[in-house]
Amino acid sequence: MSVNLKVAYCDYEAAKYAVLNWHYSNRMPKFKQSFLGVWEDERFVGAVLFGRSATPFLGDAYGLKTTECIELTRIALRKHETPVSRIVAIAIRMIKRSSPGLRLVVSYADLNVGHHGGIYQAGNWVYVGGSAKVKQFFFRGSWRNDSSLMRFLKANPAAKKTLNVRSLVAKHKYLYPLDEEMRLLIEPLRKPYPKRAGSLESEAPEFHSGEGRANRTPALKHEEKKTKEKTHRRGRRRRAA
Repeated sequence: MSVNLKVAYCDYEAAKYAVLNWHYSNRMPKFKQSFLGVWEDERFVGAVLFGRSATPFLGDAYGLKTTECIELTRIALRKHETPVSRIVAIAIRMIKRSSPGLRLVVSYADLNVGHHGGIYQAGNWVYVGGSAKVKQFFFRGSWRNDSSLMRFLKANPAAKKTLNVRSLVAKHKYLYPLDEEMRLLIEPLRKPYPKRAGSLESEAPEFHSGEGRANRTPALKHEEKKTKEKTHRRGRRRRAA
């Protein structure tokens, strides 16, 4: 059954609602982001986020400035009909139009939660292998390697020896070029796509059961109000006909 798909820029609250309810991380990225909402038949079904990476060196290996390289940081969707790869492709086209200086999109499939990058493979992204292993410290009640932790360790170097530490397996790294020159540059880096690990579904980020039962954010209430108003106007037009 076909649905009326809409991908459009949305506000922070709508994106946050999607990430906190329908993405396995339950966390918003710390750095500056662009938020694209996703609707099916005027029903809000999630968001796609692009933004600055946690590392300032994301594009260095490809000769790119920080303004020329962006990371796809979250795909947070509830149950939906449209293939995720199509939603991502539309979102990338919109990001490219709004930021013509961009040349490359980078994203990661997290092996630690069973993802292998099926959505990127479906979109013909270039797989370049695993990223470096990530070291995390147990800090203020959770496992972290974010900027707050780094600032704390810089100011308190001796504390590093007192924190519990763990190493996570590497993430699968995928690249999507936004111009032909960049495609020619990264195509030689392409490696065979990894296969799905075990029976875990890796195409889309996990969504949580019972989605949509939480209190609506102001952004979602606004969308629902617009939908009701449109339905009411259509009803009036039919009665007048």
